[in-house]
Amino acid sequence: MSRGPRLALDHVQVAAPPGREEDARRFYGGVLGLPELEKPPALAADGAWFALAGGALNVGMTDAFVAAAKAHPGLRAGTPEALDDLAGRLEAEGYPVEWDERLPGHRRFYTRDPFGNRLEILTAEDGEG
Repeated sequence: MSRGPRLALDHVQVAAPPGREEDARRFYGGVLGLPELEKPPALAADGAWFALAGGALNVGMTDAFVAAAKAHPGLRAGTPEALDDLAGRLEAEGYPVEWDERLPGHRRFYTRDPFGNRLEILTAEDGEG
C-alpha cells in the first residue's frame, strides 16, 4: 500500500454572515480579481464561489458566523509584482495589509475580508511558485 499523497485541494470555504453575498462579490471578485463560478442549482440559494488556479474558494453563509481569526486560506500570487499590486489594491480599498517576513524564500502578507476572516497572500521571492 502506497503512503504517498493521494489528495489534492479542490476548494476551500470561508464563512460569512447571511445576506452578505454582494460584499463577498465586491471583495473576492472585485478587489482580489477572482472570477465568480456558477453554482449548481441545488446549492445556489446563498453564498458565492470563486475560481482559483486549480481549485475554488467558496464563501458560505451561516447564521452561526464567527470570523476565522487564525485559520485561513493561503492564496498564491503569481509574481512578486502581482503580490505588490494586490497589496496596493487592498490598502486603497481600506483593507489591512500586514507583511510577514518569517517564511524563508517567500514574500507574504495577511489581510481580512469584509467579514473579518484572515487571508494569507504570498509568492516565492523569485516568482517561481
